[in-house]
Amino acid sequence: AYTVHFEKGGLPPAAAFWSITLYDNQGFQVANALNRFAVSSWMPFRYNADGSLDLYFQNGSPGTDKEANWLPAPEGPFTLTMRLYAPKPDALTGKWTPPTVMKSGAIPSVTVQ
Repeated sequence: AYTVHFEKGGLPPAAAFWSITLYDNQGFQVANALNRFAVSSWMPFRYNADGSLDLYFQNGSPGTDKEANWLPAPEGPFTLTMRLYAPKPDALTGKWTPPTVMKSGAIPSVTVQ
């Protein structure tokens, strides 16, 4: 299981929208019961009390209270790809950088692109 934590005000700076898509180790999207293949800024996330946002990438549900922020992952290796559509200057200059993908359980490694 993996988590990405965005501090309040630290979401990806995109004028249009941003997304994180999950692929298996062969580069394909992963079929899942939610029929969800990416998380994106247009989704109705559940924010933490302090305004920060946690996203969950794991095989099993992180709990019903966190499923709005969950992207189901395979049991094996996978890759996360973040895309910013119409990125703002902070993303282009490197002033903003994506947060670290934090491992919270024992599953194969993740590559962030």
